[in-house]
Amino acid sequence: MKLQLNNYQIKLLAAIFMVIDHVGIVFFPQVFMFRVIGRLSFPLFAWLLAQGERYTRSFPRYLQRLVLLGLLSQPLYVLTLSGTRPNILFTLSLGLITLRLSRKWREYKYLIWVLGIIAAELLRVEYGAYGVAAMCLLSIFTPTIHWWLAWMGLHLFDAIAVSNVFQLPAIVTPVFIHFANQQKGASARWFYSFYPLHLLVLFLIFRLSQVRF
Repeated sequence: MKLQLNNYQIKLLAAIFMVIDHVGIVFFPQVFMFRVIGRLSFPLFAWLLAQGERYTRSFPRYLQRLVLLGLLSQPLYVLTLSGTRPNILFTLSLGLITLRLSRKWREYKYLIWVLGIIAAELLRVEYGAYGVAAMCLLSIFTPTIHWWLAWMGLHLFDAIAVSNVFQLPAIVTPVFIHFANQQKGASARWFYSFYPLHLLVLFLIFRLSQVRF
């Protein structure tokens, strides 16, 4: 029987991989495996964002929710993860705008992709140009050799040109997407709110662990 994953299950995987990554940053910075596992998270978020852009009933509300949660998360992102860039929710917001514009003006799709990628670098959002490029590629995911070559090419370019070898484990993430059955699954209204919430929990646990009685 072929493995199948609905969108809710993929959201759970994205959240779990993200928490593992952030637990590693906060509590086990010397254990590299936490970060390796964490690399699997972002492409799942990127694919889910692309699915959300395609099927959302209200693009303005979707974008507004991402931006507001990004603003709420930024202080926690700085305090908990020592982040220096706009957090991932701003990256997803930029990707959402890029994908919607490229859908609206299909004849300029690739130009809009390039402009979105450049904007990611100029705005210095988390994951930068790679983040928006990954969302663009995952928005047209098909399990073909040509798509996989493009996906691997993105990561090799990121590793060689940008010296971001750290992101190479993410190459395998679309294997999970390959098993997506396009079913929504259980409701996951908590999904994006989970980002600031888990940062708050990690911050509180870390601060409590530093208390000397």
